[in-house]
Amino acid sequence: MAEELLGVQKAAILLITLGPDMSSTIFKHLKDEEIEELTLEIANTRSVSPKVKEEVLNEFYEVCLAQQYIAEGGIGYAKELLEKALGSEKAQDVIGKLTASLQVRPFEFIRKTDVSQLLSFIQDEHPQTIALILSYLPSGQAAQVISTLPPEKQADVAKRIAQMDRTSPDVIKDVERVLERKVASLVNQDYTVVGGVDAIVQILNTVDRGTEKHIMETLEIEEPELADEIRRKMFVFEDILALDDKTIQRILRDVDSNDLGIALKGSNEDVQNVIFNNVSKRLAQMIKEDMEYMGPIRMKDVEEAQQKIVSVIRKLEDSGEIVIARGGGDELVV
Repeated sequence: MAEELLGVQKAAILLITLGPDMSSTIFKHLKDEEIEELTLEIANTRSVSPKVKEEVLNEFYEVCLAQQYIAEGGIGYAKELLEKALGSEKAQDVIGKLTASLQVRPFEFIRKTDVSQLLSFIQDEHPQTIALILSYLPSGQAAQVISTLPPEKQADVAKRIAQMDRTSPDVIKDVERVLERKVASLVNQDYTVVGGVDAIVQILNTVDRGTEKHIMETLEIEEPELADEIRRKMFVFEDILALDDKTIQRILRDVDSNDLGIALKGSNEDVQNVIFNNVSKRLAQMIKEDMEYMGPIRMKDVEEAQQKIVSVIRKLEDSGEIVIARGGGDELVV
């Protein structure tokens, strides 16, 4: 029976049931250690009865449904809808599994709050408090808030998000109490990872270019090493997929073909295709031949080549020759 299985066993059965194409897509969103654990479990799974497969699929569907309802209106709303769909006992069981294994993030109550209202709640708070709250919000919502803060506070908050590591659940609850709202969420008693460079990168990738530029210029003066780390992560090589053909063609004019071949050696098929579609057939064939003759390439060399191309993109953007679309309303133009 499915209820007797461990979480990793259920995940392996789910991936087996979904098939290789869909499972490979899911793998792209997992950490390396999670992929290794699941691959090992799948390899050790000899046979699964149709009944167990069906039970695992049903449980997965119910948890997804609960997550969707929680995102729309919180745990109370989710519980009410699930009770109508599944019955009271089943709904309680699904909510229990979800909160125990996936955790409902703190500050859920402000995810549906208008940005102007949210700003009125937090704008007078200490920058560290604002940083904590924004770290738990979707990057788009956090970007809107940080764009509306006074300029002198924007970089300070951004720096605190980037440097944040772990926050005590007691501190989180204290901040929630200051906002005088009830949060229907369960916080794990272990310290919760929040913030960090990746969090501020997501926010800065979403804000308008003016806000991003101001924050980065301030950080370059106050925290040059942090600014450099953030800048390296703000536009990664694979983000080329989000650019239009004319922009890609403009970028490639300033890229060394040897760097391009090395960079593509470590990229996925989608990135390779979009590049080859934006160069001449002759050049595409030359690059493909060079890639074949290169043999094994060190990952360090691949990353360096990709970073060179990203630097070209950033340089073109800073000069105004291209504009990368952001949440602040910029359009993609050449």
